[in-house]
Amino acid sequence: MFSTRCRGGELGALYIVGRTDTCERGWRPNGGSVGGSNLAQFNARAEEERRHLRMNRSGGRRRCRGRGQRQRGGQGQRQRTTTARVPLPAMSKDMDHGKSEEIMEAKVLWYPDSKKNTQMDRFRAQVNRDFGLNLGNYNELYQWSVESYAEFWAEVWRFCGVLGSRAYEEVTSLCARSVRVRPSCPADKPPCVSDLSRLPGSSFTQVVDTSKRISDVPEWFKGSRLNYAENLLKHKDPDKVALYAAKENTEEITKVTFRELSREVALFAAAMRKMGVRTGDRVVGYLPNGVYAVEAMLAAASIGAIWSSTSPDFGVNGVLDRFSQIQPKLIFSVAAVVYNGKQHDHMEKLQSVVKGLPDLRKVVVIPYARSREETDLSRIPNSVFLEDFLATGKEGDQDPQLEFEQLPFSHPLFIMYSSGTTGAPKCMVHSAGGTLIQHLKEHVLHGNMTSSDIIIYYTTTGWMMWNWLISSLAVGASVVLYDGSPLVPTPNVLWDLVDRLGITIFGTGAKWLSVLEERNLKPVETHNLQSLHTILSTGSPLKAQSYEYVYRCIKNNVLLGSISGGTDIISCFMGQNTTVPVHRGEIQSRNLGMAVEAWNHEGKPVWGESGELVCLKPIPCQPTQFWNDENGSKYQKAYFSTFPGVWAHGDYCKINPKTGGIVMLGRSDGTLNPNGVRFGSSEIYNIVEAFEEVSDSVCVPQYNKDGEERVILFLKMVPTKSFEPELVQRIRTAVRTGLSARHVPALILETQDIPYTISGKKVEVAIKHVIAGKEVTQRGAFSNPEALDLYKNLPELQGF
Repeated sequence: MFSTRCRGGELGALYIVGRTDTCERGWRPNGGSVGGSNLAQFNARAEEERRHLRMNRSGGRRRCRGRGQRQRGGQGQRQRTTTARVPLPAMSKDMDHGKSEEIMEAKVLWYPDSKKNTQMDRFRAQVNRDFGLNLGNYNELYQWSVESYAEFWAEVWRFCGVLGSRAYEEVTSLCARSVRVRPSCPADKPPCVSDLSRLPGSSFTQVVDTSKRISDVPEWFKGSRLNYAENLLKHKDPDKVALYAAKENTEEITKVTFRELSREVALFAAAMRKMGVRTGDRVVGYLPNGVYAVEAMLAAASIGAIWSSTSPDFGVNGVLDRFSQIQPKLIFSVAAVVYNGKQHDHMEKLQSVVKGLPDLRKVVVIPYARSREETDLSRIPNSVFLEDFLATGKEGDQDPQLEFEQLPFSHPLFIMYSSGTTGAPKCMVHSAGGTLIQHLKEHVLHGNMTSSDIIIYYTTTGWMMWNWLISSLAVGASVVLYDGSPLVPTPNVLWDLVDRLGITIFGTGAKWLSVLEERNLKPVETHNLQSLHTILSTGSPLKAQSYEYVYRCIKNNVLLGSISGGTDIISCFMGQNTTVPVHRGEIQSRNLGMAVEAWNHEGKPVWGESGELVCLKPIPCQPTQFWNDENGSKYQKAYFSTFPGVWAHGDYCKINPKTGGIVMLGRSDGTLNPNGVRFGSSEIYNIVEAFEEVSDSVCVPQYNKDGEERVILFLKMVPTKSFEPELVQRIRTAVRTGLSARHVPALILETQDIPYTISGKKVEVAIKHVIAGKEVTQRGAFSNPEALDLYKNLPELQGF
C-alpha cells in the first residue's frame, strides 16, 4: 500500500514573487493570482507548512498539509516583491541517484483556490476512500498514480464515467468494497483492482499486466467493450450546443446541438455502411477544422473504422506520404478553402491525391467555400457530393438509427503520423479506449472541465490537438471550431469569439502568443474576457516572458497552462493543473499516471538540469502498434533504442526539484518542430533534391535561448551551378506547394560539403550541435569529419 510521509528538513522552494506591471485597465479581483491579499493567503499556507514540518521533527502527529484561509485582492491591486517557501513536491524514489541544483527560483503568477473543490480534489478524496489512504496533496496523489498505476487507471475509468457495454460500472460497488482494508486482509496489502478476474461479475479480467514493461505494450482493460463515439455523444441534454463553427471573414457561426450532431453522425455512418465500410477499414479526411470533419470522424468511430486526417494546407506529397501507407477505402475532402483572406482551390490537389490512392472506393466532396455548381467532379473517379452520399444512407423518409459497435478497449481508433525523419512517416495506431480515458483524465482532472465549459483550441485536423479538442464532447462541453487565419481580418479575431460565445477555455500555440506580444496587443484593454478561466499553450516551449505577457495584458486571473506531450501519445505527459501554482516559465506538473523523468546519457535521473524526457511505466495512450510494422521493430527503435525498456520521447527537459515544474528545452533528435508543426527532414529532401542545381542538402533545427525553433536548410550546389536568390525562391515555393507553408525553412544557405557517417547517413544531429556552439568530439564514425567545421560560427545564424 502507498503511504504518505512528512519530509522533515525540506522547507522547499524559494519563490520570488515580483512586482508585475499591468495594462491600463488595472488588476481585476480574482480567486487565483498570487497578488495583494491572495499573497497573504499564500504566505500563511507556507508558514503553516513549516509549522507542520517542525511538529513532525519533534514527534507531532499532524500531516504536512496547510489550510490557509482564502482572501480576495481588491481592484487595482498589484503584486509586491515577496519571498515565500513552500513544500518540496514529491520526486522519484530514484532521485538520490541523480543530480539536482541547490535551489531554483521561480516566480508565482497564479495560485489555486484554497477551497479545494476541484474535480482533482474530489478524485483524490475518492482514492483515499477506496484505498484507505491519506493522500494530502497533488504531489502525493501523483506519486501514488505512478507507483500504483493499474489501480489509478481503474479509478479514472470510474470517476470519469467511461461508458461501455462491458464496463467498469458493473463492478464499481464490488471494487469499492474489495479495495478497502478488512480484517481478513493483510493490513498492508488489500485486494488489488489491477486483477479483477477473481471478483464475481467483473466486466474485464484485468486492468493491465503490471509485470510487463512499457516496451512490451501491454493490453489495457482486457475484456471490456466500448465505443469512442458513443462516449462523446452521451450527453444528457440533447438540446445543448455541442459544436460552434466559425470561419475566417464571416460573422456567421454555425451551432450544432448534441441531438443534431447525433442525427448527422447517424446519416454519415449509415452511408458508410451502405458503401461497404466495415470495422477496421480506414476512412480519411482531407478537411479543414469544421463540423463535417467531426461528423465524419465520429461516424467512422461508431462503426469501428479507423479515422485519419490531414489538413488542406498539406501538399500532394505530404498527403500521399501518409495516406498511401494505410490504404483508405473512403476519403472526405472539400472543394476549396479560405485562408489569409484568399480562396484556394482544392480540386487539383485532390485529383492528384486520389490518383495515388488506388484502394479508394469513394471520394466524397464537400462544397465548402465554393458552391456545388462551381465544382466539377468529372475528373475524379468514384466522386460524389456529400449531400448525395448521405442520401444513400436513408431508408425512405426515415432517418437511420445511430448504432455503436461495441469493441475492445484496444481497438484502433486513430492513425496519427510521425514526422518522417528517416523516410516515410511512421503510422501510429491509437486505441479507442486509451485515447478516451487519457483525454478524460486530462480534461476532467487536470483541466477541471465540466459540461458548462466552452472550449476552443486553434488547430488543424492534421494536428493531434484536434483529436484532443474533440474529445471534450465526452465531458459534455461545447467545442468551438475555427477555420482560417488567427490574424485575419485582425489579430483579435479569436478574442472576439471568446466574448461573443462566452468561451471558458482557450488554447493556442506559443508562437501566436509571441506574435501578439510583438505587436503590442492588449486584449485586456479591448475585450471583456469575463468568461475565460483557462488559457492553454502548446506546440513549442512557452517563453518565460510570454507568461508575464498573458497575466499583464490578457487576463491576470486565468490559469495559464503550458502543456506538452505529442502525437506519439495523442495527449500530454505534463500540463495544466488546477491544484498547484503557475510559475513563470514552467509547465505546472507531470500529469497523473505518467511516470516521467529527465535522464542523462547514462540513464540516471537528473533534477534541475537538462535530460532526455523518458516515461518509465506503461500508459494506455501509447500506440498499440505502428501500421505496417508486423514485427514491431520500427516501434521499438522509435522509443526504446536509447534506453532499453524505457520510453525516450526525443525531447530535452529540465524538472525543477523545488517546484516540480518542467521546462522544455527542445528536441533531442533530428526531428524538426518549428511552432509545433512536427515533420522530418526527409520530407524537405524529397522536394529540394529534385532541383537539378542541388547536389545535396541538409535540414536542421536551430534553437534560441527561449527554446524557440527555426529550420535551416543548407544546399550543396552542383559544381556548374551557382547559389542564387531566384533558386531560393523557387525552393520555398516548391516546399510550400508540395508540403505546406509551415514546412518552409526560415533560412536557406549554401554549404560546400555535408558530413556523412561511414555507413552513408547524414549527421543532422551533429550539425545541430555545431550551429548551437557545441563541440562534436566523437568523429570516428564520420567519412568526412572536416565538413562539420563548415557550420561553425556562421554569421547568418547569429542573433536568433
